[in-house]
Amino acid sequence: MSANNKNLSPDLQEELLKALQIRFENNMHRHKGLKWEDVLAKLEANPEKLWSLNEMEETGGEPDVVDFDKKTAEYIFYDCVVESPKGRRSYCYDNAALEARKKHKPKNNAIDAALALGAELLSEEEYKELQKLGEFDTKTSSWIKTPDEIRKHGGAVFADRRYNHVFVYHNGAESYYAARGFRCLLRV
Repeated sequence: MSANNKNLSPDLQEELLKALQIRFENNMHRHKGLKWEDVLAKLEANPEKLWSLNEMEETGGEPDVVDFDKKTAEYIFYDCVVESPKGRRSYCYDNAALEARKKHKPKNNAIDAALALGAELLSEEEYKELQKLGEFDTKTSSWIKTPDEIRKHGGAVFADRRYNHVFVYHNGAESYYAARGFRCLLRV
């Protein structure tokens, strides 16, 4: 599949839908009251979203439905892998941070990488909602959307779960660590 082709082959589409269905059925606590048949119909009507979900899957995110937005009639998927997705770690926060590094630049930044997936970073509120569905990032951490006021001073925000509590921290946006990645949100 070329980088410009955002359509999955029929075989890959079937494989992805099967993986999503199994994850959905094995984690009903994440989406009480929602039916796989309804999610499937929405996915089949939006094949470009399947491409994004496949990219989230390929980078280790294990996307799953966590909510349905009645106002927009969209299903909301979050990365639900227990620890920050392995294929999205060691990134600084955004392109400005990447450009500001003079030495030892990371291979990418979280904001641009999320956009390339067709998704976006979780906000602090969304991250805390995810943590109500299970215990995530108990050994890793994840960049989350940073308020402009913090970012304009050179900082960025990340979160994790330790001691059965969700912590939100700050760091220089240029920083990157092997145990810090980012989680995405995708609306379908």
